[in-house]
Amino acid sequence: QVQLAESGGGLVHVGESLTLSCTASGNIERLGTMGWYRQAPGKQRSLVATISRGGSTNYGDSVKGRFTIFRDKDKNMVSLQMNSLKAEDTAVYFCNAPYADPRPKWGQGTQVTVSS
Repeated sequence: QVQLAESGGGLVHVGESLTLSCTASGNIERLGTMGWYRQAPGKQRSLVATISRGGSTNYGDSVKGRFTIFRDKDKNMVSLQMNSLKAEDTAVYFCNAPYADPRPKWGQGTQVTVSS
């Protein structure tokens, strides 16, 4: 089964940028659409951005215009460029394949903390 590993999180200030990376242990194209999720303390995990094999993207309203998702099939990697970060973006970020069957196991995630 493909394993996913997220990285790139950290502590930043409001308005700053951060890029997260998700590396798959296998062929990411087989997983189809990939997505980035986040889970804030005390809240459910939610999907914030997706990208199809063909490159079509979708974003949640809270991140639209600030976040950009992209994928690199040669590197089996999906990334999330986050600009103009807000305190409410603080969460643990995960990647996964929302429509894959079976879906890969969740990775450890990467913590993003935005300080005001």
